[in-house]
Amino acid sequence: MAESETKVVAWGPLKEFTREVFTWAGMPPEDAEAEAGALIWANLRAVDSHGVLRIPWYLDNIEKGVMNPKPNIQVIKETPATVLLDADRALGPVVTIKVVDMVVEKAKKMGIGWALIRNLTHQGALGYYSQMMAERGMAGIVFVSNPPNMAPFGAKVPGVHNSPIAISVPAKRHRPLNLDMATSVVAGGKLWLAVDKNMPIPEGWALDKEGNPTTDPKNVGALLPFGGPKGSGLAMMFECLASVMSGNPVVEPVLFGREVGPPTEGKKEQAVGERLNYVPKHLQNSVVAAIDISTFTDLESYKEHIDNLIDGIKALPKADGFNEIFVPGEPEERSFIERSKKGIPLPEGTVNNLRAVSEKSGVKLPAGL
Repeated sequence: MAESETKVVAWGPLKEFTREVFTWAGMPPEDAEAEAGALIWANLRAVDSHGVLRIPWYLDNIEKGVMNPKPNIQVIKETPATVLLDADRALGPVVTIKVVDMVVEKAKKMGIGWALIRNLTHQGALGYYSQMMAERGMAGIVFVSNPPNMAPFGAKVPGVHNSPIAISVPAKRHRPLNLDMATSVVAGGKLWLAVDKNMPIPEGWALDKEGNPTTDPKNVGALLPFGGPKGSGLAMMFECLASVMSGNPVVEPVLFGREVGPPTEGKKEQAVGERLNYVPKHLQNSVVAAIDISTFTDLESYKEHIDNLIDGIKALPKADGFNEIFVPGEPEERSFIERSKKGIPLPEGTVNNLRAVSEKSGVKLPAGL
């Protein structure tokens, strides 16, 4: 199976195209801008699984009423340090960016701001939000829980979500440390990227619909947790802290054993859970938390210590086969710098899907596509 060709497009025009497409889909301009910003940020950091390849899926979900382009976001409960919101099926960035502002302001007053968001839809790369908080002098934490798409350790069908978590802290000379990871071996969106690249997935990423190991991204029944019981254990606890605590649990037995890979071509109706993060009732719930570092220690001193930690880790003797030791977020930051200058490479499958979006919406494609 040969990898598909790629086309390179400048990030600015690609973001403009994305914003105009979501405006065409019925989102207010400021919300379309929020969605476009989150997707392009992911592409710039080479997290292409959470970038513009998802545009057709978002549009399909908007058309089906799963994602709400004009949500009525409501505060359900609030204290000086905490808040529970119902997102009314808002697209993730639309509500999450607002909540970042809320928890940062709460943390400035109370030392910590902790938010639960229920009934939102796909948030994109969670590091986008945790890094926002780090750049404002906070330690930022974001995690999410969704219907099951990952087999718990010892199972062969989905029983938990591959709940991702992002944690960011500020530095002084260096960029913020930014850990952004799923509790599965890889993020589910990497299956979509493999389809767009016409490539198989490595062994150990997933099981097929019969519970057997697979390298076919189109025939995935369950993702596999990283570290066996460690990944699935974390995912289960995130369900307890996000979905169950918000009064909106998403792990239901009826969802077990369903297909969770990329969409099946030529299929008009999809079973519950057939595509990652897609269900008729998109019961996604998220925690967004900000910790005011200055509540505990001097912020500038903290940043200097983070710099020293980064420098110390990178100066350690290297294991055989390694030329450099990376810290969380560093490879992505390098990609961000390079792609900001040279453009974003998109595989043939993604380009073809964006062309179809352009034809349907009437929004002109950026140069190069």
